[in-house]
Amino acid sequence: MLIGFTSTSFRQIKSIEKIVKIASQAGADCIEWGGDIHVKDLPSAKKAKKLCDDAGIKICSYGSYYRVGSKNADKWREICEIASALGAESVRVWLGTKGSEKTEAETYESLVEDAKSICSVAKKYNLAVCPECHGNTFNNNTDAFLKIRNDIGCDNFKTYFQSRYKRLGYDLDRIERTMSYIESIHISYSEQSREQFPKSNPDYINKLLDKIISLNFDGNLLVEYTYLFSYAGIPSAMIKDITKLKSKIKN
Repeated sequence: MLIGFTSTSFRQIKSIEKIVKIASQAGADCIEWGGDIHVKDLPSAKKAKKLCDDAGIKICSYGSYYRVGSKNADKWREICEIASALGAESVRVWLGTKGSEKTEAETYESLVEDAKSICSVAKKYNLAVCPECHGNTFNNNTDAFLKIRNDIGCDNFKTYFQSRYKRLGYDLDRIERTMSYIESIHISYSEQSREQFPKSNPDYINKLLDKIISLNFDGNLLVEYTYLFSYAGIPSAMIKDITKLKSKIKN
């Protein structure tokens, strides 16, 4: 298991060099570079790749924000070129624009068609396509993901796992049923005061980690700070969180 973070955790830091420095200070194994701020084109991808190589840090994935269903072939090929230049193994995407329960049959067919197309292109670059596990997308519940993955039928179509830290039973079940398809896990491990960390269950994240460890997960575990904290991100918090994760995994 590799432990790292998403570059989008530090949106206020525009410098790629500073992001890599934080990764080195934190002892991160890997970085997921985001396409919204830090790596938008081939030159920045090549720069990030060299800096990470020099620091001994792996680039595990590229956060593209591509919306499956948009059928933008030119944009997708450009994304794959960038991900390939990074040396990433996967591309994070968004699976449509609606939750599965609100997705009409025609829209669903469009999602499947586009997913098949982008998976075919991605395979030429040895890339996996991984939709974010998120609300307001088709990948908003376990059954929906398993259904669409079956209908797409591409072995390089995988998934992320990301908890909302509100339904432990659901989260444990999702991990159990989709473990063989999970490429990366986004985890908000900061102790900042947010609705994601209910005081009634302070061990929520540890319970998820125990489940992941028990199933011998060997993908990427990525700390992700979001919303306001991503704009006022503090490197010391990332260092603390990665240290905590490494201690947990080793034990």
